[in-house]
Amino acid sequence: MLRYAIIFFIVAIVAGILGFGGIAGGAASIAQVLFYIFLILLVVSVVKHLMTKAV
Repeated sequence: MLRYAIIFFIVAIVAGILGFGGIAGGAASIAQVLFYIFLILLVVSVVKHLMTKAV
């Protein structure tokens, strides 16, 4: 999932350089959503790991 966020980030940067505002905005928003989902899953995974290791 982080891979897709990075891909959409690169697409947004390239589209921004070329002047495609709508495409850049769309790709940037998709990358941002995927990044936040990745962060949430990371936190859940770390908490789950700590909870199972403590028992």
